Amino acid sequence: MIGGDRFACLWCPDDSRMLIVFLPDLSVELVPQETHEARRPSPRTWQPIHPEAAARLTDSRLQLHHAAQFGAAAGISYLKHLPDDSHTNLEWIPALGGLFSRAIPAQRSFRIGVRPIKLAVLVATDENRPISEYPLHGRTITEAKDWIRSQINLLGADGSRYTLARHYEIPRHDVAIGESFDASEQACFEELSRWFANGASMLGALTRTSSTASEIRCWPCHFDIGTFIKVSSGRGIGVGLEPGDDYYDEPYFYVNMRPQPTASRARSRPLWGSGTWHTDEWVGAVLCGSRLGAASSQERQTREFLDSAVSACRALLSLD
Repeated sequence: MIGGDRFACLWCPDDSRMLIVFLPDLSVELVPQETHEARRPSPRTWQPIHPEAAARLTDSRLQLHHAAQFGAAAGISYLKHLPDDSHTNLEWIPALGGLFSRAIPAQRSFRIGVRPIKLAVLVATDENRPISEYPLHGRTITEAKDWIRSQINLLGADGSRYTLARHYEIPRHDVAIGESFDASEQACFEELSRWFANGASMLGALTRTSSTASEIRCWPCHFDIGTFIKVSSGRGIGVGLEPGDDYYDEPYFYVNMRPQPTASRARSRPLWGSGTWHTDEWVGAVLCGSRLGAASSQERQTREFLDSAVSACRALLSLD
């Protein structure tokens, strides 16, 4: 989750960096309860993660962030540029196990994306069927770009238009200056895959309860996957998963709101599921990966955190 201009690719520089999911503007305050909810559970799709590994994913996460730009570049190169940068964002597609661009019109429409497991670039149809695959281990960004251009030509589009030039910055890694990708830490990339899959699944369950929730997208600038729910004009709640950043060097779920409350007001609201209030530069609820419990309870713990945090944010917004 992000504060300050963490969401610069979508919001004004002084806004929060999250996406926002808008909850219905109800007059009744919802009080978080650390009990089983009556809401019908979604199909069990949670993939158990390893909390002890959460802080060991940095290098793999940075490489994956750079690899995800191959998908973002498809939107930049071939889609109409939109003010909110949504032409650049990506979707987690479970059937392909990766982050993919929006469909690109061509003689044969296609998507470009990256799969964390056995780190690879994939070209797929607009119906999410794989067409071709390019393993990135031992390859450079330039080599992957050339391969992608050749595949685009085969699909009836102009591969020469495909560019990696972008208008935003991402964290530095040596792959950006010519080093080859190194996917030898397979367990780390598999763990990142589980985090993104779980994030998309939990957000999907949340958005299905709100008619005003935005689509769930991964933003290639900050690399968080999230959704935005509108509460009222200028007010909303952002919910998402960040795989790691300068605030927390590990994956974490976040819930924040705009306008932001004071730190003291936020701390007055309880959070379940071992969540905590973050108040440095931005105010929001956070559940770090290292705070998750046993595999059998991780999904329930995460749901309790998200439900209590959304409820807290709603209550705080209603008091403004």
